[in-house]
Amino acid sequence: MRNAGAVRTAVAAATCSVLLMTLSACGGSSGGDGTERKAESGSADARQEDRPAVDLKRIPDVGDQLQSKIPQNAGQVVAVYGDGKNSGDSTVVLYTKSGSTWEKTRSWPAHNGKKGWTADHSEGDKRSPIGVFTLTDAGGVLADPGAKLPYTQAASFQAPHYWAKSHWHDFDYVIAIDYNRVKGTAPNDPTRPEGQTKGGSIWLHMDHGSGTSACVSLSKSGMEYLLRTIDPEQHPVVVMGDKASLKS
Repeated sequence: MRNAGAVRTAVAAATCSVLLMTLSACGGSSGGDGTERKAESGSADARQEDRPAVDLKRIPDVGDQLQSKIPQNAGQVVAVYGDGKNSGDSTVVLYTKSGSTWEKTRSWPAHNGKKGWTADHSEGDKRSPIGVFTLTDAGGVLADPGAKLPYTQAASFQAPHYWAKSHWHDFDYVIAIDYNRVKGTAPNDPTRPEGQTKGGSIWLHMDHGSGTSACVSLSKSGMEYLLRTIDPEQHPVVVMGDKASLKS
């Protein structure tokens, strides 16, 4: 078992073809879908929530189908509430369990796949997968900011500079969403157990102001907060989808 927060030593740089395959889910050369809702820099974008007047016995606005997939031992949930089935805009909320109740601690404006959401994600569809996924590994171009998840720093995370300049820092910090990947590996490991056509490399990463190719993006300060807060001992998961699908 790895110690929480351990920094992996980056292995030799992958070939260009492997790197591009790994990053393909999270970026592109187009610079987004033409609409922008920027997550503001600094700490102003984060909303620290007051304790709710009524105890939350479950994650709000998540129906029985997805609620039942949240493990009983999960103590942290990152909920991604998509604005609409075909929208690239969303809100990320961090919930922390205290006893038998959930507390809404922080929230951030965010983006998801530029074409919205899908329950059957495939490579290149520009939609984020709907579901409940564990969070086990992190990394990025920048040095470990104090992550509790195992963190891999490597230059191989760098977005290609032929992408739009607004995307160059997308992968300074990333948290792997455990969709079609091998847990316990660096986020940019290209292995896809369900096959290439099911897509992969779905991450939480830094925002560039518009929809992504399938990932969820938020501000640098938001990513730093999540990296320093998400704790493997709390068995963290992400619950993600458009609002209507989450409630179903």
